Amino acid sequence: MGRVPLVKYVSRIGLLATVYAVLTALPPLSSLSYGPVQVRVSEALTVLPYVAPWAVWGLYFGCILGNLASPFLAWDVTIGALATLLAAYGTSKMPRAYLAPIPPIVINALVVSAYVARLSGVPYWVTALYIALGETVATFGMGYPLLLVIERNSKLKEFISGKS
Repeated sequence: MGRVPLVKYVSRIGLLATVYAVLTALPPLSSLSYGPVQVRVSEALTVLPYVAPWAVWGLYFGCILGNLASPFLAWDVTIGALATLLAAYGTSKMPRAYLAPIPPIVINALVVSAYVARLSGVPYWVTALYIALGETVATFGMGYPLLLVIERNSKLKEFISGKS
C-alpha cells in the first residue's frame, strides 16, 4: 500500500463500504441480494483486493452495512460478513487477475449457503449451486471486466491501489 496517510486510507475504506452497501441494500438491487437465489451486483467489487489490499476492509464493512437489510440479519451481518472478509483476503493473495473472482465464489457458496439453506428450507447443495452461480455472474460477469479496465489503465490502477 505504500505510505498513504491514515485519513486517505480510512476514507477509501469508507467509500468502498458505502458503495458496496448501497449496491446491496438499495431497491431494486436489494431484491437480488438476499436469499437462496441471489446475484449481488455489489459482489462485482470483490475483485478489488487483487489490486488494492485496503479493499478487504471496505468490503467487510460494506457487507455488514448492506446486510442490515437482510431477512437473515444476524446471520448475514456476522457469518456473511466474515465470509466476505475471508474471500476478500483470498482475492488479495491471488497470483493472477483471472483467479481473483474464485475466492468469493467458493467461500460464499460453501459458507453462506450453510445458513441460508437452513433458514430458507432449501436443500444445502441447491442453495450452494445457486449462490455459486450468482457469485459467478457478479464476479466474472461484472467484476472481472472491471478488474481488466483497472489493470489496463496505469493511472486508475495507481489511484485504486492507494499509491496516489
